Amino acid sequence: MLTKVLLILLGLSIILPSRSEGPHVESENRPSAYDDVYGPQPQADEEKLLSEETKPTLSGPHSTLGKLPTATHILNSILNNYDHKLRPGIGEKPTVVTVELSVNTLGPISILDMEYTIDITFCQTWYDERLRYNGSFESFVLNGNMVSQLWIPDTFFRNSKRTQEHVITMPNQMVRIHKDGKVLYTIRMTIDAGCLLHMLKFPMDSHSCPLSFSSFSYPESEMIYKWEDFKLEINEKNSWKLFQFDFTGVTNITETISTPTGDFMVMTLFFNVSRRFGFIAFQNYVPSSVTTMLSWVSFWIKKDSAPARTSLGITSVLTMTTLGTFSRKNFPRVSYITALDFYIAICFVFCFCALMEFAVLNFLTYNWTKPRASPKLRHPDIHARALMPPRASAHQHPDAFVCQIEDSDESDGEEGPSCPAQQSLSPGGIQNPGGCCKWCKKYVCVVPRCEGSIWQQGRLFIHIYRLDNYSRVVFPVTFFFFNVLYWLVCLNL
Repeated sequence: MLTKVLLILLGLSIILPSRSEGPHVESENRPSAYDDVYGPQPQADEEKLLSEETKPTLSGPHSTLGKLPTATHILNSILNNYDHKLRPGIGEKPTVVTVELSVNTLGPISILDMEYTIDITFCQTWYDERLRYNGSFESFVLNGNMVSQLWIPDTFFRNSKRTQEHVITMPNQMVRIHKDGKVLYTIRMTIDAGCLLHMLKFPMDSHSCPLSFSSFSYPESEMIYKWEDFKLEINEKNSWKLFQFDFTGVTNITETISTPTGDFMVMTLFFNVSRRFGFIAFQNYVPSSVTTMLSWVSFWIKKDSAPARTSLGITSVLTMTTLGTFSRKNFPRVSYITALDFYIAICFVFCFCALMEFAVLNFLTYNWTKPRASPKLRHPDIHARALMPPRASAHQHPDAFVCQIEDSDESDGEEGPSCPAQQSLSPGGIQNPGGCCKWCKKYVCVVPRCEGSIWQQGRLFIHIYRLDNYSRVVFPVTFFFFNVLYWLVCLNL
């Protein structure tokens, strides 16, 4: 009996120390083993994490994972019997779509094609009673892949020529569904829209480029658009590409247009821009004005220097022609003239008149001196006079005349005869300048010295040999008054 008791006590003494030391060894070795080896955690720990995640009363980062099945259930329930081909409120009332627009980039504006580019974020909001739900979620945000499963307004831009939807890295569109059935649909797009430019006041012009949109298939009785207090965001801090224009503001109108398919509500935004004047001034106005002034240099060149004056006049005319062509290079082929075209045309007329002034001067002086084949008699102190033939011979030759050839100090060194006028021997004593047309007889003097003539007394006459002197004053003064009148009219219209 005693032996059995001793054996039992010995067995207990061996078993109890091994059980007490086992857990102690595991607790010391476990951290080092799992720190050095990449792999899954022990099963006991995984079960502990799963049990904590599934507890609804716990709070923390793992508590949101418990709402995923709930969100999936709600989304599946509202889309289960949902027909995206039918608009909300069909047969009862029109669908009201509230529009909000954000402009990311505006421009460039193409004058030649009469269009402009705009990058917008387009937001539409409406109520769909079929999408109401109950739950702790205030809203669901769905990406572009879910858009095809919902009813979306068929809005299109009426004056767009090309439209691009951004799809990098995913389609840039989003749908947000609220628990009360409110739906927000947002999409980003780039539109090339037409803009009819009225270029009559170019380059002092301003334009209003429209952006019109409406429903493609739903008339006004089924879909209505409205602004939410005309909320339009203009992000001018972005790199707008207006270049030659300044943005002056935006306006909007709402109208109803009638088509064979019904009456549609059309919303239109007008982006107002005005042209910057600096580029056009340095490229067109300054060269045109300078070229016109350079053509007046010929008035200070002697009339005997025909090659120099002719070359300068022709060069000025050709330069103005080139400037007129260059100003129309990137310009639409409109049927009316613009303010810039009118200015260049007047400058062309001034250059052409400067060239014609020398042509008239050379023509009249050449016609006067051509019949005079005899050499000119000049002496600084002696005046030669042609003696009058006897009275009897004067009656026999009625065309005879008295001509005094003398050296004149007022001729400014001009070559040609110094005969004031031919004095007819007819009884009436009417003077008849030779070599001139009929109208020149009364108002034009084609000799270097026109003093003392009876025909010019009390009359306004033009001294051909002083035509350059007249032009030096008339051309600049006329051009100055033209510029004053031109800019007053153009800037005040």
